[in-house]
Amino acid sequence: MTNAGRAKQIFKPEFQFGLGGVPFGNEFEVVTDEDAMKTLEASWNAGVRYFDVSPWYGLGLAERRYGIFLYNQPRDSYLISTKVGKLLKAAPRNNSKDLFPYGNSPNNVVFDYTADGVRRSIEDSLQRLGIDHIDVAFVHDISSDNVLLPRPWPEEFAVALKGAFPALSQMRDEGIIKAWGVGVNTPEPILRVMQESDPDVCLLASQYSLIDHANALNNVFPLARRRGVGFVIGSSLNAGFISGSPRYNYGKNSWNISQEHLVKRERLRAVANQFGVDLRTAALQFSAAPDVAVSLIVGAHTEAQALANATSMKATIPQAFWAELKRQNLIEQNAPVPGGGA
Repeated sequence: MTNAGRAKQIFKPEFQFGLGGVPFGNEFEVVTDEDAMKTLEASWNAGVRYFDVSPWYGLGLAERRYGIFLYNQPRDSYLISTKVGKLLKAAPRNNSKDLFPYGNSPNNVVFDYTADGVRRSIEDSLQRLGIDHIDVAFVHDISSDNVLLPRPWPEEFAVALKGAFPALSQMRDEGIIKAWGVGVNTPEPILRVMQESDPDVCLLASQYSLIDHANALNNVFPLARRRGVGFVIGSSLNAGFISGSPRYNYGKNSWNISQEHLVKRERLRAVANQFGVDLRTAALQFSAAPDVAVSLIVGAHTEAQALANATSMKATIPQAFWAELKRQNLIEQNAPVPGGGA
């Protein structure tokens, strides 16, 4: 199978909407084991069959929680992606509380984008998840916004170019994984990996939302079409900002929101109110609309959120709403919208 067909063949219709794993690592608040299981069950009952996670989320906690739930589901009934590049090492003295204040992990994190590091990461994830294979592997946070990297990101990318990337291609060709790509919050690593290696699908996080989408639309997507690469779209609500949270995207400065973003959110809300549209629903559907988007992942930490996510993807939004957003230049004129408009 060629790269051009691989992502679309893997992400069949039942896998085009998935559950993001960030909340299950207690990144923003404490989520109890009981609430995590209820949320996973509600998502499953609502039809979710794609689950994205990472060793980074709670330094192992999210993967363990996914594993407990998915243990009782037939392995061929769902798709799962996780991340590589961050190895977890248990230590009596660790800095996990500095990284995840609401967690209680015994682990430190070690960045490793070598071939051996990737193989170790996959094996460790399989054990935490309690499954026999991973469908998609994303090389995680090899990006300029990752302030924890021991070296500048281009140096780590150079390591991955000789190590992680060819190792993942080999694992794909051997059938150990089905596909791979990078999972990052900035466009430069995605552009580079598409030009310099042979990924199948990348996790494009915090880069295609109602608030911020021009660069992805006009610079990243055209290259992806030429290279036959698909995208899983993440953080389409900008870490909840669009739906009202007091943060924008991720990181320790996420609370420091620009006036430009605050003003745009208010203008989007006004148009949504004018047409009786739920802005959160519109934001999710907008991010899923591009032809290169093979799936959309959305986080949830309660049953109610899980059900709201699934319901949002089935709601009908009037075309006049999208037309008004374009009339006010709130979205790009060439941005695809639900219903097939552009």
